[in-house]
Amino acid sequence: MTVMNARRTSSGRPSGRPSRRPLIRTAAPALAAVLGLLPLTACGGEAGADDGRVDVVASFYPMEFLAEEIGGEHVDVTPLTSPGVEPHDLELTPKQVGQLGDADLVVYLKGLQPAVDEAVEQTEVEHVAEATSYTSLEKHGGHEGHDHSEGHDHGVERGGEEHGHEEGGGHEGHDHATEGGGDPHVWLDPVRYAEVAEGVGKQLAKADPSHEKAYRENTERLVDRLATLDGEFRTGLQDRKTDTFVTTHAAFGYLADRYGLHEESISGVDPASGSISAAHIKNLHEIVKEDDVSTVFFPSRASDEAAETLAQDLGLRTGVLSSLETVDDSGDQDYFSVMHQNLQALRTALDAQ
Repeated sequence: MTVMNARRTSSGRPSGRPSRRPLIRTAAPALAAVLGLLPLTACGGEAGADDGRVDVVASFYPMEFLAEEIGGEHVDVTPLTSPGVEPHDLELTPKQVGQLGDADLVVYLKGLQPAVDEAVEQTEVEHVAEATSYTSLEKHGGHEGHDHSEGHDHGVERGGEEHGHEEGGGHEGHDHATEGGGDPHVWLDPVRYAEVAEGVGKQLAKADPSHEKAYRENTERLVDRLATLDGEFRTGLQDRKTDTFVTTHAAFGYLADRYGLHEESISGVDPASGSISAAHIKNLHEIVKEDDVSTVFFPSRASDEAAETLAQDLGLRTGVLSSLETVDDSGDQDYFSVMHQNLQALRTALDAQ
């Protein structure tokens, strides 16, 4: 069975996406009011089509990709975050809350999108695949106060180490919520993403036992592809001139840990974390010079004032390193194609032979 393109359903149609309309913040009072309307709003959305397929709601692109790849022809996946929308700032419409409450399975990452966390808790969805319950979280992005003279020991050097974790049980399992300080960007490490994929596959089988074999086979196929991607990163980043790269915000800590790299960020894990100190910018100047850094990476082709200024001051190139929180909906890109683009961008920036 050929793995599906992440942007389309099994029938070849583009997967359903929530319409753009005025948004309602899901603060507790507003959410309670919305939930009171569920009998009226939940039956009219794209999710829950009466065609025998499992209705899956996914919080943002990396979760959507897993659901579609593993579910294949047996699922109808509705993403809550539209392409181009910043996932951290997601707000939900009443219709989306209704879709979530009616879903057979919700796939999400706890702590990344507060509106989704609250809606899952309030609607008490029966089957939930919560990404951080299938892997462990680390802290990344603590750039303030770093003494560059002491070296670059910011993360856990993992090398080829495998990390075993107990089987997650959805939202009633482990609690690795990112509000506790953990970096949520686990999908950028292919090994951790494979762990999440296995958890999603098991939860999907619980929601739809009649297709357990198909979900298991699709999961195994996806995990194999992620293992191949891991090998490509290891091989592609060998014999590099420097280990250090600079990004606008610290989304790539797990990727850096996995392949022995060192990420320096202009802001922290949260791209909207606040002002950037003069001391931190001075520290970045020193790191760039000492580590022979050539490139400042943006998460997309959108400009970033602080990054542009740093690049101009130090005569650095600018480049794109996608955090894969969103992918364009043209059908030309998916997780693997964008990760291969990231690999090539890193090879160029690190002068890998």
